[in-house]
Amino acid sequence: MQQNDFDLTDKIALVTGASRGIGEAIARKLASAGAHVIVSSRKIEGCQRVAESINEQGGSAEAYACHIGELEQIKDITEHIKQQHQSLDILVNNAATNPYFGHILDTDLRAFNKTVEVNVRGYFYMSVEAGKIMRDTGGGSIINVASVNGVNPGIFQGIYSITKAAVINMTKAFALECADCGIRVNALLPGLTETKFAGTLINTPEILERALNGIPLNRIAQPDEMAGAVLYLASDMSSYTTGSCITVDGGLLVGGL
Repeated sequence: MQQNDFDLTDKIALVTGASRGIGEAIARKLASAGAHVIVSSRKIEGCQRVAESINEQGGSAEAYACHIGELEQIKDITEHIKQQHQSLDILVNNAATNPYFGHILDTDLRAFNKTVEVNVRGYFYMSVEAGKIMRDTGGGSIINVASVNGVNPGIFQGIYSITKAAVINMTKAFALECADCGIRVNALLPGLTETKFAGTLINTPEILERALNGIPLNRIAQPDEMAGAVLYLASDMSSYTTGSCITVDGGLLVGGL
């Protein structure tokens, strides 16, 4: 029998922003590959729904609420992982926010601070705390969910796009310095995906039409279509891959050139 190189049996995975959308799809995919998944998001109810569903389908999951914009909550969840599981093999930084949609010159300080606190500071310190566990237990894989907006900024998404560009560079910085700890760090760059998070874009006809005109596959992605790339980056199939960004956008970046 051929070995399944995507097998994650006995691996412990933490997925943030996993109560719906891309995060939920990733949590389900990792669980289907054998990982025990810690389903995390700001509100416990959504996490419990996903975790219970995974368990009912024969997987292994637990729910733990964590707002990555709050540093104490990051410390709480990583301490919980150390106490309950003694190790962490996979971190998927997926939780993000985009509270402002409008002209960049009208960005207020509250929206700016909230976006940076979650999308940059949150990813950074979650990677730091998770990375310390991985360093002490033989290594692991960190996957940051960035965005194609980190390469080409989206219209009326200025500060969000800026933070996602920071995530791309953050991925490379952690990859560079954590390789000798056995920690691989990579990023997923999703294109336009049908989620509640992207609802404003999808429900604004002129923006949706413009976006579809620039996507060679001429459609919006489904959350499940993002999960396969994360499984690759979490598994031994990507054992020589670090500091890389995998773009899953239907050809948007190519079509937009």
